[in-house]
Amino acid sequence: MAPTFTRQACPGQPARPALPAPAAPAPARTAHPARRHRPRQPARHALAAAAAALLASPALLAQTPAPAPEPGTAAQAAQAAPAAPAAAPASAPGAVPAAGGASTARADLGRVTITGRLPSAGVTGFGDQPLALTPVAASVLGADDLREMGIERLAGITATRAAIGDAYNTTGYWDYLSVRGFVLDNRYNYRRDGLPINAETRLPLANKAALEVLQGASGMQAGTSAPGGLVDLVVKRPDRDLSRLRLDARQGEAYGAGLDLSRRLGEAREFGLRLNLAAERLNTRTDATRGRAHLVALAADWRLGGGALLEAELEHGVQSQPSVPGFSMLGDRVPAPADPRINLNHQPWSQPVRLEGDTASLRWTQPLGAGWKAVAHGMTQRLRSDDRIAFPYGCYDAGADLYYADRYCPDGSFDLYDYRSENERRRSDALDLGLQGRLELAGMTHQLAAGLLATRYRQRLQMQAYNYVGSGRIDGSVMLPASPELTDQNTNRDERSTELYLRDAVRLAPDWQAWLGLRHSRLQRDSVRTDGSRPTGYDAHVTSPWLALSWEWAPQHIAYASWGRGMETDVVPNRARYTNRGEALLSRSRQAELGLKGSASGRSWSLAAFEIRRAQTAPVGSNCASDTPGGTCTVVPDGLQRHRGLEGQVEQTLGAWKLGGSAMLLQARRIDSRNPALDGQRPANVPARSLRARAAYDFTAAALPGLSAAASLVHEGERRVSPYAGAASIPAWTRLDLAAQWRQTSGAQRLTWTAGLDNATNRRAWREAPYQFEHIYLFPMAERSWRLGLEVDL
Repeated sequence: MAPTFTRQACPGQPARPALPAPAAPAPARTAHPARRHRPRQPARHALAAAAAALLASPALLAQTPAPAPEPGTAAQAAQAAPAAPAAAPASAPGAVPAAGGASTARADLGRVTITGRLPSAGVTGFGDQPLALTPVAASVLGADDLREMGIERLAGITATRAAIGDAYNTTGYWDYLSVRGFVLDNRYNYRRDGLPINAETRLPLANKAALEVLQGASGMQAGTSAPGGLVDLVVKRPDRDLSRLRLDARQGEAYGAGLDLSRRLGEAREFGLRLNLAAERLNTRTDATRGRAHLVALAADWRLGGGALLEAELEHGVQSQPSVPGFSMLGDRVPAPADPRINLNHQPWSQPVRLEGDTASLRWTQPLGAGWKAVAHGMTQRLRSDDRIAFPYGCYDAGADLYYADRYCPDGSFDLYDYRSENERRRSDALDLGLQGRLELAGMTHQLAAGLLATRYRQRLQMQAYNYVGSGRIDGSVMLPASPELTDQNTNRDERSTELYLRDAVRLAPDWQAWLGLRHSRLQRDSVRTDGSRPTGYDAHVTSPWLALSWEWAPQHIAYASWGRGMETDVVPNRARYTNRGEALLSRSRQAELGLKGSASGRSWSLAAFEIRRAQTAPVGSNCASDTPGGTCTVVPDGLQRHRGLEGQVEQTLGAWKLGGSAMLLQARRIDSRNPALDGQRPANVPARSLRARAAYDFTAAALPGLSAAASLVHEGERRVSPYAGAASIPAWTRLDLAAQWRQTSGAQRLTWTAGLDNATNRRAWREAPYQFEHIYLFPMAERSWRLGLEVDL
C-alpha cells in the first residue's frame, strides 16, 4: 500500500518529494495530471537493556507456581509481585542497588526496609531499576490490559495513553504510531525483547506478555531513530504452568481462537515450554475487508546450575486482508465524515495485502558473581509481503484543467491507481553482547550496563505496478479496469550498524541518583534501484548522550531532570537536479524533560514537561521538481520542528473502583524554516490536546463476585490536515467505549467472559488526518460495534 517515488530513495529515510508551492493549499494548475508515487515510511534500530533474569533459588524452582495474571499495569504488577527476601546477597543475579527494588537498605536510618518488587521496563534502558524510580516517561501494558480493552493490534494502544496517537492506521496494513507528536520510524523505533526489529509488517500480540512504550527521546537506546519514543514487544515465556483457551467474536462476522500452553518440566522444573497458537477470520463493517490470520509461537528455556539461563523462541505469523485507503479534502473543503463502511479499494481486481513474518531469538544469561552477569542475545527476522491496493491519489479536473495534487476534486472524484508490489523481502539480524552489574567506586554505588550491538538489514524488492486506471468517486460506485503491468522501479537497501553503549545509575547520596547513558554508532547504508540505477551509499559515526538527575523526595517518589540527544540519517537522492546528490545528511534531535512520578498505596502517577527539537532539511533552488536541466537544487538545513508539552498519567485503586487516565497538552511548531508557508505552523495530524480516561468497578461487594464493568473515554483535539499556512482542520472528537468482564471459578477451572461496545454512542468523526506521501488523507472513525470473548484456564 506504499508505492515508492520514481526517483532514488534514500537508504536511511524514504525519498522526500519537493515541497509543494508554499503560498496556500490551493490546487496547482497543470495541463496534465502528474502521476506521483507514494514513498514508503521508514523505521527501525535501537537497543533496550536485556530483560532481568528469570532465575529463582533451587527451593523456589522445586515448587509449583500458582496461576497468575500476565504482567499488567504498574499497580497490578506491584500487587502481584512476591515479597523479596529479607537479606538478598549482593551477588544475586539482577540485584538492584539500594535506590529501591526487591530490598532497600538505608544505613543512615539504621534499619532495613523490605518492600515488594516494583515493576520495571526494559524499554527504559535501565531494566533492573523500578519504573517508578527511573527518570523517564514510560508505559507498560500487560496481556491482561490488552485483553480487557479488546486490543488485538498495535494501533489499539492509541486508546490507552494520551501521548500515543494514530499516524496513518487503516484496516489490512501495518501500524503507524506517533509519540509526543512525532511519527515513529517503522524501521528504527521498534524492538522485541530489547532487540531492534522491522515493523513494516503486522506484529502479532497473542504471544506477547506486555507492550512497553518509552515516551520521549530515544537516542540512548537507538543508534538512529525518530525522537518521539520507542516501542518494545515483550514475548511470553514459560514462567508457570498454564493451559488457556481463548475464543473471540466481533461484529462483522469476525472470529478468533487461541491456545496458550505453558509447562515447567524436569525434577527441579528446570525446563520450560510455552506454545501459543492463534487463528482468526478477519472482517470489519467496512466493505470488502474479509481476511484471515494465524500465528504459531514457541518459547523454551533451561535453567542451568549456578543461575545460568538459556532461552529460545520462534514465531511464525501470517495475515492476509484487503486494506482500506483514506478519504480526503474535496477541493478547499473538509467534507462531513464519510460513511466508514465505504472502501475505496473495492474494485473487482482488488487483492489482499499479505504480510508474513518469521522471527527467532536465542538468549544466554550467565551470572558472574559479585552481582555481575553477562548476556548474549541474538535474533533474526524475515518478512515477506505482497502489497496491493486500488489506491486513490489526487485528482485531475478536466473541465477546469486543474490538477489537485494533494486532495480530491470538489465533485468527489479522484484519480485511481492500480498498485502492486509483490514478493517484498526484508531481513533483520541483531546480536547484543552485554555485561551488567554493580560496582562500588569512590564511595558510590554504580549499576552498570555496557555492551555491543551489531545489526544488519537487507531489503529486496522487485519492479512494481503503479498505473493510472481512471477516475473514481468517494461513494465507491465506479468500477474501473485493472492495469497490473510492472512499469516502475523499486529500491533495494543494505544497512549495517555497530553500536557501543554504556549506561550507569550512580547512587550519589541516599536520596540522590545520577543517570548516564552513552551510545556510539557506526552506520553503513547503501541503496540502489532495482535496475541498478541511482546508487547511494555512505558511512557515518553518531554519538548519542543522555544525562539525568533524580531526587527521591519520598519513598518511591522522585523528581527528576533529564537531557538527551538523538540522530536520524538521510541522503540526498542521486538525481541530476541536486548539486549535492549522494551527500549524507545527519539530523540531530534533542530533548529536555522535567518530571515528577511516584508509586504507593494503590496509586501510580507521573507528570512531565518536555521540549523536543528535531532538525529539518529542505530542497532549495530554482527547479527542485525536475532533473532538466539539472544542478538547480540543493538540500540544506531548514530550521527545526519543536514540540513543547505537558504530559501526565495516573492509576488509582479506591476500594471497588479502579481509575486511570492520561492527558497531554502539546505545542508543536515548525520554526526557522526558509519557507514562509511552513514557518510557525503546526505539523499536520498533531492535536494540541489529548485525553484518555478509564473507570472500572468491581461488583464483588454488591454480591456479584467476579463481575466488573468499565467505561473508557478517548478525546482528541482538532488536527491540521497539512503543514502549510492556511490549512484546514478536522474537528475535535470524543469517543466512549464500554466493557464488562466476569470471572468464574469452578474447581480448578477459571472462566473469564468479556464483552465490549466500542464507540458506544456511534460517534461520526474524522479519526485522524495524516499528511502522507505529500497528500492529505482523512480516516473516519469506525462505527459502533460489539465484541465478545471467553478465556478458559484449565
